[in-house]
Amino acid sequence: MKIDFKHAQAAHCESGVTSNMLRFYGIDISEPMTLGIGAGLFFSYMPFIRMHGMPVMSFRPLPGHIFARVTGRLKISISGRRFLNEDKSMKALDELLEQGIPVGNLVGVFYLSYFPKEYRFHFNAHNICVIGKEDGVYTVSDPCSTTLNRLTCDELKRVRFAKGTYPPYGKMYWVKEIDTATPDLKPAIISGIKLNCKRMLDIPVPYFGVRGIRTMALKMRNWETNLGAKKAALQLAQLIRMLEEIGTGGAGFRFMYAAFLQEASTVLGRTELDEFSTQMTEIGDLWRNFAYQAAHKFKNRGENICTYEQLSYLLIQISGKEKHFFIRLRKFINSL
Repeated sequence: MKIDFKHAQAAHCESGVTSNMLRFYGIDISEPMTLGIGAGLFFSYMPFIRMHGMPVMSFRPLPGHIFARVTGRLKISISGRRFLNEDKSMKALDELLEQGIPVGNLVGVFYLSYFPKEYRFHFNAHNICVIGKEDGVYTVSDPCSTTLNRLTCDELKRVRFAKGTYPPYGKMYWVKEIDTATPDLKPAIISGIKLNCKRMLDIPVPYFGVRGIRTMALKMRNWETNLGAKKAALQLAQLIRMLEEIGTGGAGFRFMYAAFLQEASTVLGRTELDEFSTQMTEIGDLWRNFAYQAAHKFKNRGENICTYEQLSYLLIQISGKEKHFFIRLRKFINSL
């Protein structure tokens, strides 16, 4: 069986799966709108959690949060499951497909056979949508791909039960019921913005939101001294990869959030949000410049290569800009 599912490429896996899945049910919502309603702009620096022996840095909420927040705010009934038994998980997936239900899956990317080898590494927070099965081979809508892909049963099972940091345990999720194909976006937009401001500004520990950016920046100053040149370079490469190559990372998320604010300006009828959109685009440019300078530092190429202290200063600037931005945005959205 194969579900009549319209595949569309997206910038980020979870917002892309969410947008594509809702479009299947008649709700035409863009990926930036999905990111905004889902409060998908975030930052975390977690030295107490390790990936490949290095601190975890992330520019997104935990996997599943965007999908859950969007569907919750649009009053869409959803369901999800995790499994310990691989065969039971595949049987449950097949049962949903037989009912014509597209199923989101959390997977690891290292063993995704259709991924280019240079993009495969042990990262277990990738989202795909399984939309069919024929002769034991599954059809997959992966927003990172331009076309549909295929995975054998063993291949799909392997990525659904990938090992390592944040193992997915066969997690799958799907839409159960939708009350209306034309949900009211206004309250969803306002709630999404309020939560994003709260997440970036109010988490008291210094590892998340704008505080997390500053904490990582201050640590970066001493990377080379404390870790040595080689380990410091590897840690910088890890940051660049999380920033630019996994999903849309730092700069890309900021550009997408700017697009969301533009859409929100039209929906809410408040042109002030266009100014916020412009400001967020400028912040995205700062993140992209940081990635550019960091890449030159890692490769040790070009003239005027930044020191770790100079890279740290760029991040402190970004942290300050984002703090000012979200304080102003919260003040504005609370006034509506």
